[in-house]
Amino acid sequence: MKKNLLLLFILWPLLAFNQSFEKNLSKEKWQFKNTKETEWLKAKVPGTVHTDLLHLNKIPDPYLVNNESVLQYLENENWDYRTNILITKAELNNEHIELVFDGLDTYAKVFVNDSLVLVANNMFRTWIIDIKKELHIGKNTIYIQFESAVNKAKAEAAKLPYTLPGDEKVFVRKAQYQFGWDWGPRLVTCGIWKDVKLKFWNQAKINHVQFIQKSLTNTKALVEFKLQINSTLDDVYQLKILQNNSVKVFDMSVNLQSGLNSIKIALEIDNPKLWWTHNLGAQNLYNYAFKLTNYNRLIDTTSITFGLRTIELVQEKDSIGQSFYFKLNGVAIFAKGANYIPEDNFLPRVNLAKTKELIKNAKAANINMLRVWGGGVYPSNDFYKLCNQNGILVWQDFMFACAMYPSDNEFLANVSAEVNEQIVRLRNNPSLAIWCGNNEIDEGWKNWGWQKQFNYSTADSTKIAQQYKTLFEIVIKNAVHHLDNSRSYWPSSPSIGWGRKESLTQGDAHYWGVWWGMEPFKIYQNKVGRFMSEYGFQGMPSVQAFKNMGALQLKDGQNVLDSTVLKTHQKHPTGYKTIQTYMERDYLVPKTFENYVYVSQLLQAEGIKTAIEAHRRAMPYCMGSLYWQLNDCWPVTSWSSVDYNGDWKALHYQVKQSFSDVLISLHEKGDSVLVYIVSDKLTSIKGSLQVNLIDFQGKVYFAENEEIVISPNTSSVYYYFSKANLKTNINLKNVVLQASFTNKNNNYNALYYFNNPKNLDIQNPNIKIKYIGYNQIEITTDVLAKNVYLSFKNEQIKLDNNYFDLLPNEKKTIQISSNFKTADLLEINVKTLFDAK
Repeated sequence: MKKNLLLLFILWPLLAFNQSFEKNLSKEKWQFKNTKETEWLKAKVPGTVHTDLLHLNKIPDPYLVNNESVLQYLENENWDYRTNILITKAELNNEHIELVFDGLDTYAKVFVNDSLVLVANNMFRTWIIDIKKELHIGKNTIYIQFESAVNKAKAEAAKLPYTLPGDEKVFVRKAQYQFGWDWGPRLVTCGIWKDVKLKFWNQAKINHVQFIQKSLTNTKALVEFKLQINSTLDDVYQLKILQNNSVKVFDMSVNLQSGLNSIKIALEIDNPKLWWTHNLGAQNLYNYAFKLTNYNRLIDTTSITFGLRTIELVQEKDSIGQSFYFKLNGVAIFAKGANYIPEDNFLPRVNLAKTKELIKNAKAANINMLRVWGGGVYPSNDFYKLCNQNGILVWQDFMFACAMYPSDNEFLANVSAEVNEQIVRLRNNPSLAIWCGNNEIDEGWKNWGWQKQFNYSTADSTKIAQQYKTLFEIVIKNAVHHLDNSRSYWPSSPSIGWGRKESLTQGDAHYWGVWWGMEPFKIYQNKVGRFMSEYGFQGMPSVQAFKNMGALQLKDGQNVLDSTVLKTHQKHPTGYKTIQTYMERDYLVPKTFENYVYVSQLLQAEGIKTAIEAHRRAMPYCMGSLYWQLNDCWPVTSWSSVDYNGDWKALHYQVKQSFSDVLISLHEKGDSVLVYIVSDKLTSIKGSLQVNLIDFQGKVYFAENEEIVISPNTSSVYYYFSKANLKTNINLKNVVLQASFTNKNNNYNALYYFNNPKNLDIQNPNIKIKYIGYNQIEITTDVLAKNVYLSFKNEQIKLDNNYFDLLPNEKKTIQISSNFKTADLLEINVKTLFDAK
């Protein structure tokens, strides 16, 4: 009995400890102030200086009118944040108490009870400090001093004998787009931009779990879990793995040594269920919980979600150059997608609901890949979770873009820690397809004339080029290879600039001959590369978006396009001029602002349609089409298909059609119009192909029907329409070629006009709309109704189709996807191209 009591006495300090737990400090009463001032103001965490000042009505809304320009002084100020926290005796008795900042933007000194515990210098890193020694029972103070990132960057830049392309922003590990881009404002903010918490733990802590897929067949998956566990003592622990937090799949003792431990566990999964993109199969996911116990007490727990799949970047030499495409589970896939930028300039505004809606919009447009662009931020875990669940692959840039970066030891060590953390955080996601070092830096160095612009000496030029190689071909490349060798690493996107012919025969390509080069949309049909990872054209957001930003509050006689507000919300130096030039080529330029917005969206949609369909027709030569860009970070005229308010532009509706799993694309070549059918489906499809030539009043000049079989995962010509069928008595300004494919499940359509829109003989259509139940409306017309745009006074009403062409006597059913009242349908507004004069 005495021996048992003695053993209990020895073990009691250990048995008394609780399992690890966290305390959210974001909800504490935070305050902030300008360092030069004495008044403390209420702060919100997560938050930024700008949003805190806005909440208190200390500044005007940076997104309204031209307020951006009057708020530039804020970037040069220093700011302080503070809060008090209560620590109980029980809490202080824990072995470790870690202060965890998920994100500090950017240069920050953190004090706990007047003791300096952290000097932070990277927005993209998590900062963890054990502060047990600094704490005491009762009230404790956390004080943070933020230094202006702009001033810090300028000071770093002044240390170099030359200027690096990209200005001062390249010296700070902060979201580069916040310094201004050609679609975003310059609003360089700071603050506690992610959550803050205290983590209490004892004996051991699971730092992270890596999922490694060793092999995969139809009947068995061999997997390995690699755990990093920090232990404060040598002891024997029990490790359990539960699937869906209930079914035990592993249970064994593990010997941990004091310090960091690496534990590997091999498992077999019978009859594995694969993860696919949403257009090819199910998004099967496995949820495993890891529980570490000691003497039957839970010490720590964590969980991961993973998918079983293979992903491979295939680059094989061929007679033209070298392929560039992805294989998912052994299937060559055409990547249909867009470039993703940060969802707001003030990142704490981005929440699960907003990201969920954006990913929903992407999936609805048949997008199966998003490229996270390198000038923004690494998105939240929610973003990747949603991509996992919705079957959308992710091309992941590291956060470097359009500039040359320093490579001194301090900078490289900072970047190395950042990159290592992000790889560890993201590598278990089945949606993650590829790591990419940067956006357009290799192209910029080789093609943008930086050497001449900045008057570099040969020695300086050589040094800067070597710094690039050190950063992207050694530091980041080695980190990916060491921490996640299951995925490919691509140093820079694009691999070759768009002005060189090799850019279209190998690697990925950014093609900006359209827009930047002012080339016509038809050039897209000739400039097709192996994987088109950027191209785009601007379209204006909705009229309501302009009203929301205060852009339509004009003086008498003022042209809205000349207003300061519109210019503030157009960041490309020649943006509106470029839109106008392209519009004049293809459309009658409208006289009213509302119609101008409408036609600008049609113009954008038509241009990107031309590009996407050229890319898809060229498969398997071309195997990817990622347009620029999916979304906006503030109210602006930009290249996005979904505006800042979440509203679809005409482009997004067009993307939905052009990225359909089965696409009919009509292409005029020589004496024929070729009817291409592109299929992403993995099985053959039997059906009927109907080709008609009709005029805008419904008269049929030509009709032919064929039974065909569409081959899986291919692009082929299934019909040649001879232009000899265009008889001399046919007015080409008044006819359209229609091709449709029908089987028992679906109907796919495409139209081809023989003139650009401004030369078409369109008439005023008599459009009829009726509600047919089940959240559907039916729309018909007596003559061609081109680019039918339906809008409602209730702006919450969403439609599954819009800006469409409607043929004479055709019935088109439109799904209403949002809640509405029957009375809302009485306030529907219909606009067609005929009205836009």
